Amino acid sequence: MTHFLDINATDAGDLRAIIDSAKAMKAARGGRPKGAPDDTLPLDGRMVALIFEKPSTRTRISFDVGVRQMGGQTMVLSGADMQLGHGETIADTARVLSRYVDLIMIRTFEEQTLLEMAEYADVPVINGLTNRTHPCQIMADIQTFEEHRGPIAGKKVTWCGDGNNVFASFAHAAGQFGFDLTFAGPPTLDPEMVFVEEARAKGVKVEITRDPVAAVTGADLVVTDTWVSMHDPQSARERRHNQLRPYQVNAALMAHAKPNALFMHCLPAHRDDEATSEVMDGPASVIFDEAENRLHAQKAIMRHCLGV
Repeated sequence: MTHFLDINATDAGDLRAIIDSAKAMKAARGGRPKGAPDDTLPLDGRMVALIFEKPSTRTRISFDVGVRQMGGQTMVLSGADMQLGHGETIADTARVLSRYVDLIMIRTFEEQTLLEMAEYADVPVINGLTNRTHPCQIMADIQTFEEHRGPIAGKKVTWCGDGNNVFASFAHAAGQFGFDLTFAGPPTLDPEMVFVEEARAKGVKVEITRDPVAAVTGADLVVTDTWVSMHDPQSARERRHNQLRPYQVNAALMAHAKPNALFMHCLPAHRDDEATSEVMDGPASVIFDEAENRLHAQKAIMRHCLGV
């Protein structure tokens, strides 16, 4: 069974093949209307279940459109539509869904929900996001960087802010794609060290610093993410703002990166919090290319999982 659960759980050669496939499928569309099907329909006759315990804009639309472009059909299910882990065990849900669909994408809270779904499903499972990791986003980010600047191997990527699930997948990617990674943020929001140590064990440099200027100096790519989650209480939001304000990505900070450095944010953004509009709309920003590439990268991931 070929699941896509995390970047570190997928062979490095397969990851490179996925990126190359995403680039090729994007190029093949060459100006065709957004909703038009691909020339080949590798998912013709396939049904894909898209499960959302967490709300979503980009993940839902990009997976839905991607399946349709490749000739398949989708069944979009929310937490309210299912008894996932409540009225029915996740294992039983996985077994039942496997009788109906060819592929499952799940965007959920707990990593264990994803792992149990994959363990008991008889069809491939894709991690659309958990509280710990967000691998589909980082595959799109790698594609985006390489479209603009060539191979990411050997480059310096700097993360400013919270050591969250998106950073975790960047750490996985650093080890698999061979780029260096620097985290700049407050110690209270450090990433899990298991992600850092695993990347270091693969021979790449992963640094943690409290100095955003030092972190960004010489960077090829500067990345940030929202400071607060939609589920954070107001008190937590205020604390996070106070802690993270020194790590805002603004023009003064970007000036310390390489002259041709790129800026990324996975969106949605709270403009003028984690990054200023001047940076987000500036010449270094590729945030909307990044958002589009969720579509192409995920199409390639689905084809990889189904072997088509």
